[in-house]
Amino acid sequence: MNFSGKVVLVTGASRGIGRKVAERFALEGAKVGLNYLHNDRLAKEIKDELENQGCKVLLLKGDVSQKDEVERIFSELISAFGRVDIVVNNAGITKDKLLLRMTYDDFDSVIKTNLYSTYLVTQAAAKIMLKQRYGRIINISSIVGIKGNAGQANYAASKAAIIGFTKAVALELASRGITVNAVAPGYIKTDMTENLDEKVKETLINAIPVERLGTTDDVASTVLFLASDGAGYITGQTIIVDGGMVL
Repeated sequence: MNFSGKVVLVTGASRGIGRKVAERFALEGAKVGLNYLHNDRLAKEIKDELENQGCKVLLLKGDVSQKDEVERIFSELISAFGRVDIVVNNAGITKDKLLLRMTYDDFDSVIKTNLYSTYLVTQAAAKIMLKQRYGRIINISSIVGIKGNAGQANYAASKAAIIGFTKAVALELASRGITVNAVAPGYIKTDMTENLDEKVKETLINAIPVERLGTTDDVASTVLFLASDGAGYITGQTIIVDGGMVL
């Protein structure tokens, strides 16, 4: 897959899945807008690392759950690169608690960060892509949005909503050369899972038919495929990347 000449925006790109997705696109020749919210040091580290390999990268700090911030981010992206071909809505947070202990803020902040950001960024991207008559939008959901998980009612609600949102928007944009798909990762090896107790990790792995945690590369490979010309006849779908866990 070669993305030379393509412009990509990845939200939540300073770590984990977002970082790997951004890196893979950049190394395949795309110009990449790296959106992040807090960690300036880490974002600059990624930018420097990729630019040292000849990649073109633009840091776009901002809160993608806020409409004015999204508008500014797209303005900066278009000013720098002239267009946007691919958007990966990856920004997300968790605030896990059992329902009876979950506060309004716990629910509200997760929905806003995970779902509102997907809506706002997709809406802004679609306005540009419609004029281009081309675009690829990939939304990062989760198997938790498919099967649920105790203690994650807010997260599950946001990720299930992203799947419905993906289907609706795919129908609206399909005739204009724009595909909209979702990727639902299972348990992926990240900083968060590395800190889990070994017994907890063992229990997780035993529940996965392929007998391992996923990697950020596993998810990124699926995202890059959906963004490629080879996936031009795929839209409105949710691709589960979980090693068979929800079968």
